[in-house]
Amino acid sequence: MVSIKGTLDIESFRQVVFDGQSIEIDEKTNIVVQKSFDFLKSFSENKVIYGVNTGFGPMAQYKIKDSERIQLQYNLIRSHSSGTGNIIPPLYVKAAMLARLNTLSLGKSGVHSSVIELMAQLINKNITPVIYEHGGVGASGDLVQLAHLALTLIGEGEVFYKGERRVTKKVFEAEGLQPIKVELREGLALMNGTSVMTGIGIVNTIQTRRLLDWMIVCSSAISEIVQAFDDHLSFELNESKQHLGQRKIAEQMREHLNDSARTRKREHHLYADTKNVSVFEDKVQEYYSLRCVPQILGPILDTLNTVERILVEEINSANDNPIVDVENKNVYHGGNFHGDYVSLEMDKLKLVVTKMSMLAERQLNYLLNPKLNNVLPAFVNLGKLGLNFGMQGVQFTATSTTAENQMLSNSMYVHSIPNNNDNQDIVSMGTNAALITKKVIENCFEVVAIELMTIVQAIDYLDDNESLSSKTRKVYEDIRELFPKFKEDEVMYPYVNKIKEFLMSNENKKVR
Repeated sequence: MVSIKGTLDIESFRQVVFDGQSIEIDEKTNIVVQKSFDFLKSFSENKVIYGVNTGFGPMAQYKIKDSERIQLQYNLIRSHSSGTGNIIPPLYVKAAMLARLNTLSLGKSGVHSSVIELMAQLINKNITPVIYEHGGVGASGDLVQLAHLALTLIGEGEVFYKGERRVTKKVFEAEGLQPIKVELREGLALMNGTSVMTGIGIVNTIQTRRLLDWMIVCSSAISEIVQAFDDHLSFELNESKQHLGQRKIAEQMREHLNDSARTRKREHHLYADTKNVSVFEDKVQEYYSLRCVPQILGPILDTLNTVERILVEEINSANDNPIVDVENKNVYHGGNFHGDYVSLEMDKLKLVVTKMSMLAERQLNYLLNPKLNNVLPAFVNLGKLGLNFGMQGVQFTATSTTAENQMLSNSMYVHSIPNNNDNQDIVSMGTNAALITKKVIENCFEVVAIELMTIVQAIDYLDDNESLSSKTRKVYEDIRELFPKFKEDEVMYPYVNKIKEFLMSNENKKVR
């Protein structure tokens, strides 16, 4: 059980979103939220408070009659439930709901406690609103996407329930749930924030860490396959660089290869008497995609840790407007809904994930080209050369997918377009940035899946499993349960999809 107290971390998100743990609203949190509501209701009686007794955006100049204030909130929710495009998968929507629930629990938004209570019930019952990818510009928050969440809370729209897309009203009736009744500014408070981009972003960081772990596995296994020298991973070499990420990656690879009998010591081969040798049969140094892995994955790890820290700060922040301050008995108007922090971090994350897919693609190419590795047959073909194709076909997929990532890694953060009658004259595009990053991550999992398929084929060709590290053997066994050794050509796409799903659902030891 995860308790909602306004302080969540990545592990809490993983437990709720991936593991299905339930949440509970802390008793003190309910009190704080109710105090915020009571204060705002009293404070706004004879004052102009944006979104309580005014219109929205450029129409804030219009005062709203007391008799129309509640209708104003319903109008806002319904009119902005205008998303289109692909539906955001329920796992990501659940993360967004958890992020919104947490920020409302801070007591800075003036919502009634029934709002957070119903949101907690929906999360625990795995009832997720139907929310679309298109619509958010990431300033005034995720207005369109969060409107679809608010639409569900008032008992309208559609949800996913027990794997089916259903009308919200019918699901509420089946589960005995009551929609919220807007009492003050619940519409604006639900919609005015960064929770969709942040929720998606949190899932992106969890998946990127999994990707990074798998890339360490692949890079280590390839070193074994080609019997690479191990000094590029040495403590001494990597400690001579000040970057923590590089040191951590090298350390994890040393740990992975600790009991391998296939990697080689340079002093045993090239630091011996070679005065009568004019041409070395062995490569003196490996290609960069093997030798420079700590230097390539290191900045990816450092960037991921920074992204994670910023997103945790965001989910535990008040990202509404206005901000209700019960302690100082005031209401402050500003722009905490602006998603620039998230947008920039998502751009950084998709950039480094693209670089990771490029590394995987180059390592794959190295394994498939016998002129490069000097160990394996062309395309790691275990059948008859010329007649059979081995891993040739799937390389096209990996190359194509990597190229798409390179295109998608262009920034959204700097692609602001003014809108809302120029009230929103510079926006973050944070939701788009988070969704594109999600796509880049999924693409990278495809490339790594193809690389792992090639690695296990290469291991079978060498027929020397006992010399491999215990960690490589374990991964080999796991992948071979999903993807049998083949000599005769087979239809490959089911295996690629199956292994991709496996990689996205399983974790190795996390590198931090």
